[in-house]
Amino acid sequence: MTTEAVALGKGNRSLMASAMAGQAGPVTLVLLAVIAIWYAGAVYMNAPWEIDRFEKHKIDWSAGDLVRATMMQTRPILPAPHQVLMEMNNTIFQKKITSKRSLIYHSWVTLSSTLLGFAIGGILGILLAVGIVHNRTLEKSLMPWVISSQTIPILAIAPMIIVVLGAIGLKGLVPKAIISTYLCFFPITIGMVKGLRSPGVLEMDLMRTFNASRWQTFWMLRWPSSVPFLFTSLKVAIAISLVGAIVGELPTGAQAGLGARLLAGSYYGQTIQIWSALVTAAILAGLLVFLIGVIERVVLKKMGARQ
Repeated sequence: MTTEAVALGKGNRSLMASAMAGQAGPVTLVLLAVIAIWYAGAVYMNAPWEIDRFEKHKIDWSAGDLVRATMMQTRPILPAPHQVLMEMNNTIFQKKITSKRSLIYHSWVTLSSTLLGFAIGGILGILLAVGIVHNRTLEKSLMPWVISSQTIPILAIAPMIIVVLGAIGLKGLVPKAIISTYLCFFPITIGMVKGLRSPGVLEMDLMRTFNASRWQTFWMLRWPSSVPFLFTSLKVAIAISLVGAIVGELPTGAQAGLGARLLAGSYYGQTIQIWSALVTAAILAGLLVFLIGVIERVVLKKMGARQ
């Protein structure tokens, strides 16, 4: 092997190592793997119907014909990625955002209840965590209920929440936000309890040496120590809040929202519409988590944390 070939091989390995050292490389690799598996699954799931059609009409076909046919079905069992992207392009970029067929319009409806539920759940989770950490009685009485609340399937209680709140005149945005709150307060509560208790014994002893009050200890020690735990919990909570908002739209027969798009696609067998709504929800959740991450970096930098 020549010196140039050896140098080229080392350069390629170095380039690959540098690409995989960051976050973009592994994420891209996993994304490509998912797309490849998705295409293979689309061919496998849609092929039986096409084979039956070929045999019924006595059409000579090859493997290439079969693969192409599985990628062009109007109502496939599993749509191919490019079909979902085409549907998203049509309903995101080709429609006015005020149109009832626009995914941006439906995303905004779902996002509104998501953010409201996330805000309520965040405040509730932080207050519960503060009470649990500072009051032994609250810890013994509340913590078991906080944990056991998450054992109830949200699909089981969502219709009851909608019906009960509707009976007292609360409709539209609020019931969906309550369901989001129910899901997202839990990780915030648990994360903040862990964060508020993260200061060590020596740090707590130092605050007692300075004769600091419980309030001063909270603001000067416990709260700053809990901020990294808080943002980690918020990233989980914002994604769960979006799921709660979508679930809240399902039992109501909503006319708008990503859940409504899922329902409409299910009613009329439009699997491409269903998958486009699912992918849009995933992208929206990713953007929300990314936004929380940006805020986290800004806040931690202001607090003097090393990035």
